[in-house]
Amino acid sequence: MLPQTWLSRQSGKWAASRWSRRAIPWFIRRYGVNLEEAEKYWQEYRSLADFFCRRLKPGMRPVCPDERTVVSPVDGKVSQMGTASAGRLIQAKGINYSLEQLLGDAEQARRFTGGEFITIYLSPRDYHRIHAPLAGRVTGYAYWPGRLYPVNDLGVRGVPNLFARNERLITYMNTDVGQVAVIKVGAMMVGSVRVGYAEINRRKRAKLISVTEGPYLEKGDELGFFEFGSTVILLYEPGAIRWKPGIETGTRLKMGEELAEKII
Repeated sequence: MLPQTWLSRQSGKWAASRWSRRAIPWFIRRYGVNLEEAEKYWQEYRSLADFFCRRLKPGMRPVCPDERTVVSPVDGKVSQMGTASAGRLIQAKGINYSLEQLLGDAEQARRFTGGEFITIYLSPRDYHRIHAPLAGRVTGYAYWPGRLYPVNDLGVRGVPNLFARNERLITYMNTDVGQVAVIKVGAMMVGSVRVGYAEINRRKRAKLISVTEGPYLEKGDELGFFEFGSTVILLYEPGAIRWKPGIETGTRLKMGEELAEKII
């Protein structure tokens, strides 16, 4: 019932203002942010938003060098994972949603039906930059405006089709195991999602946009960042990967850690 978009945009404007710097110490205490990892002292950040999407010191997130591995693109917690059987994904226990609705594209949905997916939730304390899970070229993207329901446990359990209804930005990459979709899901109080390969016009409903000269990213290269926290969903084609043993719902991840092994 709340005016989600208005509240989120206003909070984003405030967080980007210099006045929000005063809230950084409170934010650090409230969420237990590890300041030892940040590349700068907290006093050097221009705003709360600037602090939120902070970079880390070199070496803080080593990327698994094994060419056979897929790595986590973010810090976060696995909220769900599995196989997109019959074009459905798991949102929460007993709650599924449509792959076609998530992607907004029937052809892309058919491509990933039967493939593996994983949903990773980023809490406010986490590092919020998003990286490539494996090497590949950006071939296209789609921005779908939508609602901004919270993506915490309460929202995931209580809002049907949450991830397919919320604002989302989808990046498609061509890799040596086929197409991969990296889906950045917006949420309540999320300022916006930024990517390095395009300027996203949030006033227009976008269809799939091909990128003929998209950047080639090595595994672990930065893809974009959240200006406040949210969720990343990864989709793989059938037969592309197998999950690393021990990766399951509730697992805490660090960017660059081994997530899966390629099936070549």
